[in-house]
Amino acid sequence: MLDALAHVGRDPATGGYVRDAWSGADLELRSWFADEAARRGLDLTEDRNGNLWAWWGDPSAEPGVVTGSHLDSVRQGGAYDGPLGVVSAFAALDLLRERGFRPGRALGVACFTDEEGARFGVPCVGSRLLTGALTPERALRLTDDRGDTLADVLTRAGRDPRALGPDPETLARVGTFVELHVEQGKGLVDLDRPVGVGLSIRPHGRWRFDLRGRADHAGTTRLADRDDPMLLLARLVLAAREAAARHEVVATVGKVLVTPNNANAVPGHVAAWLDARGPGEESVRALVRELTARLAEEETPRGRVEVREESWTPLVEFGRELRERVAGAAGEAPVLATGAGHDAGILAAAGVPAAMLFVRNPTGVSHSPEEHAEEADCRAGVIALADVLEELCR
Repeated sequence: MLDALAHVGRDPATGGYVRDAWSGADLELRSWFADEAARRGLDLTEDRNGNLWAWWGDPSAEPGVVTGSHLDSVRQGGAYDGPLGVVSAFAALDLLRERGFRPGRALGVACFTDEEGARFGVPCVGSRLLTGALTPERALRLTDDRGDTLADVLTRAGRDPRALGPDPETLARVGTFVELHVEQGKGLVDLDRPVGVGLSIRPHGRWRFDLRGRADHAGTTRLADRDDPMLLLARLVLAAREAAARHEVVATVGKVLVTPNNANAVPGHVAAWLDARGPGEESVRALVRELTARLAEEETPRGRVEVREESWTPLVEFGRELRERVAGAAGEAPVLATGAGHDAGILAAAGVPAAMLFVRNPTGVSHSPEEHAEEADCRAGVIALADVLEELCR
């Protein structure tokens, strides 16, 4: 199944993947999901926010056990972040059927929409809308780099933007959610184990910094006469690195939009996105406050700084009872915290019992074409997931 997906959205120049939400690649992946569900005789539904659900059994009588992940990617991402969880979910169902197992409650496979937030800036859009953590009004106003709103994009994809919103009926069908994901780090490498279990998701957020100056000619404008927002950007990047080390968090300026983006012009505006994560909420927010204050000191009448929080996810701790049950069913797998966000964390924060399984990543590299997992470890992940589902569905 991973081989069948290998060509979709792949950049032949880099080997990386570009699978933006509601793009042609994303629609092709959604079609693949529907085909795999049909091949197994599963009942496929799409909720009001575009999340896909494939059910073995009827979850309306009693909430079911759901597994799965997402199929979209960060730009120039790897082949495993997201798809491994969806593929492993289908493979685990196949393995359970080979064992002759019949679930005592409905078993579902989910594919969440726009987990990465690569196109519209907010991660986990599908699960946030589902649970009410993101309002439809704000979601529809989100814009991509071309200025298209989510409402525009959904309309072109044949979806009704007015349908977006909390979906308690769909959410009520999910009794337990277990997400398998390639590990984004080297915890399992250090422990020499192929599979681990999630302990928690550390607090994390994204902030947009709008740095405003004055566009001007690069060759005729004296340095003393310039209001160049690129200088503010340089200070932001360096200050973020310095402050992150001091606050013992991680901070990244990984996306920048420059206007007008001419080689022979002083920019008039720079938009930069800060991603910050850490073990505690206060340390992350202290970093953002410090950066905002330091840039404010650099403001000129034209060189203004505006900061807006685009997303925030507090600390999510997966429930101990379910976590221990999953770890036991997965062969007493080690328990790990992660700094990466996931749909499982959004559901857990909304009160849905949720857990995570991680599959070893030998390099620890993720959000990159170098992201990798060995086939033997992927198979171990499928077996562990099948064992967990069998335990939870008894």
